[in-house]
Amino acid sequence: MTHSLSILAGTLISVALASAAYAQPACVTQNMGVPPGANTTDKAAPFFIDTTGLDFKTTPPTRDPSNPNYPRATELPDGTLPPPGAEGNFIIGPTHNPAPETIAKEGVPRGTTKSFTLSSKDSTIYNPGLIRDDVTGCSNSSIMTTVTAPDDRSNMIVTTSHPGVWSRTIDVYVPAQYVSGTEAPFIVVGDGGSNAYKDLATTLDNLIAQRRVPPMIAIQVGNGGQDAQGSQRGREYDAVSGVYTDFIEREVLPLVEKNAQVKLTKDPEGRATMGLSSSGAAAFTMAWFYPDRYHRVLAFSPTMVNQQWPHDPSLRGGAWEYHSAWTGPATPNLIAKAGALTPADPPGVPLIVAAPAKPIRFWYFGGDQDLYYPNPTIPDGMHDWTLSNELMAKVLAEKGYHYQFLFVRNAKHVDRPTIAQTLPSALEWLWKGYPIP
Repeated sequence: MTHSLSILAGTLISVALASAAYAQPACVTQNMGVPPGANTTDKAAPFFIDTTGLDFKTTPPTRDPSNPNYPRATELPDGTLPPPGAEGNFIIGPTHNPAPETIAKEGVPRGTTKSFTLSSKDSTIYNPGLIRDDVTGCSNSSIMTTVTAPDDRSNMIVTTSHPGVWSRTIDVYVPAQYVSGTEAPFIVVGDGGSNAYKDLATTLDNLIAQRRVPPMIAIQVGNGGQDAQGSQRGREYDAVSGVYTDFIEREVLPLVEKNAQVKLTKDPEGRATMGLSSSGAAAFTMAWFYPDRYHRVLAFSPTMVNQQWPHDPSLRGGAWEYHSAWTGPATPNLIAKAGALTPADPPGVPLIVAAPAKPIRFWYFGGDQDLYYPNPTIPDGMHDWTLSNELMAKVLAEKGYHYQFLFVRNAKHVDRPTIAQTLPSALEWLWKGYPIP
């Protein structure tokens, strides 16, 4: 190639690359502020967003724990945690040093971890899987630029989701103290493989050796992929139903027993669930729909907001309706009855409020800078993570549940330093009352 041809070719390539870059849609980042067009002025109107006690100088805004919308809580000295077994609402922080039990110690017996892979091709409950077409390199791009139904700001329209294949890893921690052939208590961990759980095995080694928790199997289950509406992960974790619980019970646990050569207890007192963000909401949902399977739940920044998709006319607010009514217009809430949609009676009563108290023991935390309306296209009044966690505490207390909720100063969503600070005490609180051999 001559010198002039080389220059021409290089110029054409540069123009082509520039054109391609220009044609590539720009990534839309998370909103973390009041969405455009939101109702923040008329509390009596639909989809109201209350900004009381929020400092918008930070992103997300920083919440004030003395917000009158929040239930009262006990503020603890910085660096301390509630006493063992304490119940109710507490405020901790702003310092979050890792607990000593998260660090490996000499002479402590160490458990082993066995792993295997599960594909949607091996599933009957989640086959096919769900895949959403996002712009390469732009996380959640197709739902960051979508719309909601014209008459319902809580109903996101997702047109980029379609059937697909998922594959996930299951990691099974088996404590050194496990006696082969005996039934063991266990904890199912959503979003398995997350960096948030990097200290879990070490923490269990130490707590089991100190006889602060029973020798338990820990089952980390990877999610199905992507995030939020229209994704497999969202389909599994944000759905307010018993489907994910059945997936774990019928498809995952038998493979755990087979591949890790363990025997899992059927006693709900010896079964726990755990998760972060949406998998934290799923952890609660597992126990809510099947209290005969699980009695103990642990969650970091649980997504008790309106993330359920596809939109369900019988539960329009998704997990928000555990603690509060749908925020839309005052119309009859529809439920499926005898194959037809029928107005609910009484209408719009939150799930926890409407049902007798269930035997669920619940530990969770939320940060003062937790997620706040991350998606700019859904101003529905049901996407404030901190407020949702506070409202959960309110209804749990009213119904007499055993729970501990931490409002955490200086903490983001699924705050890693806070997890390292609280994980040992949370696990010990979670397993209170269970016999330790």
